[in-house]
Amino acid sequence: MDSKIPDLPLNPLRTFAIASRHKSFTDAARQMGITQVAVSRQIATLEGYLGIQLFERGARSVKLSEQGRSFGREIAPIFDNLETATMRVLAQERQKRINARIYPTLAHYWLFPNLSTFTEAFPDFEVRLDTTVEPLDFRGTHLDVAIQLGDGRWKDAKTRRLFQERLDVVCSPAYARKIGTAGPDGALTPPTLIHSRYRRRAWNDWLGMTGMQIEPGHELEYETSLLVYSAAIAGIGLAVGQIDILDNELKSGSLVQPFNRPEESGAEFHVVWPTTKSVSPQTKRFIDWLLVLCGQKPEFFRHDPHG
Repeated sequence: MDSKIPDLPLNPLRTFAIASRHKSFTDAARQMGITQVAVSRQIATLEGYLGIQLFERGARSVKLSEQGRSFGREIAPIFDNLETATMRVLAQERQKRINARIYPTLAHYWLFPNLSTFTEAFPDFEVRLDTTVEPLDFRGTHLDVAIQLGDGRWKDAKTRRLFQERLDVVCSPAYARKIGTAGPDGALTPPTLIHSRYRRRAWNDWLGMTGMQIEPGHELEYETSLLVYSAAIAGIGLAVGQIDILDNELKSGSLVQPFNRPEESGAEFHVVWPTTKSVSPQTKRFIDWLLVLCGQKPEFFRHDPHG
C-alpha cells in the first residue's frame, strides 16, 4: 500500500485558517481580497481533501463544526509563524545594514584602508562596527558577522579563515637607528618595550619563538594594541606587531622591522557568522568580500563575489 501523503492543499489550508479565526467567510474574503464565493470554494476543496465537514452552512450564515474548531486551533498558529518568518526575511532583505564586530586595532589598521572597495561596489550597504573586546556569542546580540582571532571554533557559528597571525618587533625608523641592532657584539641600546594589556603575552611569545634575548631599559603598558602601535609609530619604543595588519605602515616606512624575525603565532583571523539565524544577502556579500580580499575563495557568490 502506498502510504505517501498527497501534496497538501496550502491555499485552501490558509483560507480555512483565516476563516476559522474570523468565523466568517465574509470577513475572511475581506482580509484576503477575494470574493466570499472563492472562500467558500477553497473551504469546500479542503473539506473534500480531509473528508470532514469544517463549517456547518445555514441559509444565511456559516458556523464552525466541532472538528473545524479543533483543526483551526492547530493550524492557525502555523500560518501565523509562516507569515512572521516571511516578514522577517523581507525586512532583512530590505535592511542594508551589516552589524560587524571587529577589534579596534584591526578596524583602524586593516579594515578601514580597504573598506572603500566594498562601499564602492555596494554603495547602498552600511557597515556598522562593534569594537567590543569580549568573548564572541551571537545569542542576544544584533551582530551579523565578526572578525575574530582564534582557532576557528566558536559556538553556534560557521567560520572561514582569513589569514595567519604573524608577529614581529616593529618600531619607527628613527627609533631603530637610536637603539642600533642586536649583533654578535650585543650592540643594542636597552630599548623601551611597549605592551598591550589585551595582548600581555605577545613579547614572551615572540621571544620564545625566536630565541632572542632583549634586556629592556624601560617598559610601558597601554590599554589596546591600537595605542601600542601608535606609540611605536611615534618613536616611543619597540612593540610586537601583527605585521599583516600593519602592512600599510610597513610599506609606507612609518614602521620598520628592526630584527626582521616574523613568526606565526599559531592563531588565525577568521570571519565568523551565526548558524542560529539566516544570513542576510548584504552580510553574505561582506563575508565574500573579506574572503576575496584575503586571497580566499568566496563562500556564497562563487562566480560573482563583488556583485
